[in-house]
Amino acid sequence: MIKIAVASENEMVTEHFGHCLNFNIFDSENKQIIKSESIPNPGHRPGFLPNYLNDMGVNVIISGGMGRSAIDIFNEKGIEVIVGARGNAKTAAEAYLQGSLKSTGAVCNEHQHHDQCE
Repeated sequence: MIKIAVASENEMVTEHFGHCLNFNIFDSENKQIIKSESIPNPGHRPGFLPNYLNDMGVNVIISGGMGRSAIDIFNEKGIEVIVGARGNAKTAAEAYLQGSLKSTGAVCNEHQHHDQCE
């Protein structure tokens, strides 16, 4: 089973991982989503969310953008990071499962929220 978390604003992929409204969590088997749930973002603190999602058993995180420190923590935990996604969260998760969603490597570090993205 693969567990995918999508940083979201309701049903849509968010641009800012740490400041998302919720995470849409999709459990999949054989490249099909078998269960989905939405959980509220428990709060943005440096280093907290990657560990929180790791503790939930997440294997893949999908977001529009993400700070370098969060990406590094996910990588340390062996969680695949897909950034640069947009649109509907479930559609993004399905695209990942079909192999058509690739990470653009969009790291938040040069925009107006520079101090908030980490």
